[in-house]
Amino acid sequence: MAAKKGGGKEARRAELSAAVQRALLVRGLEGLRLRDIADEAGVTPAAVLYYGDLDALVYQTYQQAIERYSQEREQAADQFADARDKLSACIDNGVASGPDDALTRLLFEYWPRCLRDAKAAALDSALTERQIAVYASILVLGQAQGHFTLQDPPRLLAANFVAMEDGYQMEVLAGRRTRTEVIAALRSHARAVTGHQLRP
Repeated sequence: MAAKKGGGKEARRAELSAAVQRALLVRGLEGLRLRDIADEAGVTPAAVLYYGDLDALVYQTYQQAIERYSQEREQAADQFADARDKLSACIDNGVASGPDDALTRLLFEYWPRCLRDAKAAALDSALTERQIAVYASILVLGQAQGHFTLQDPPRLLAANFVAMEDGYQMEVLAGRRTRTEVIAALRSHARAVTGHQLRP
């Protein structure tokens, strides 16, 4: 990180953020030390501290992971006008590729901290609400377009989608289920709550 001159503070911050992510994936949140981040970045621990303490750096990394995950899903759904295609894209883009899916692993590495840290819990709640909002808007649109027949309020159904995803994500990350199996399960749920069989 320090060897690159003229890159500017923002470039160095981006490099440090990438180092935090790599260290988190190798060590896990509970085992993470400032030294691990410094080693990944190729600098001294004192140089890392210039950008914040360990908790602040991890929090910033989690914020960035949330934004990236949410944007990728929203952009995938926004490509389509038909709610059926939007729902397919939303499901497909919300499931981890496998145990080595770095972005999803980052999100789940941080989750246990939410149990005892109000700031972390607020960030996690914001992620959940953002995902619920995406699903709910698609379900409302599908109903308006005449494609979906909903038996319960859209927000309740959306929250159920997100809860199912979260549970299944842990199965994928643990290697107990495949992405294909989880997508099939979510599509089955989609058929049950919308009355529509999604196209492959």
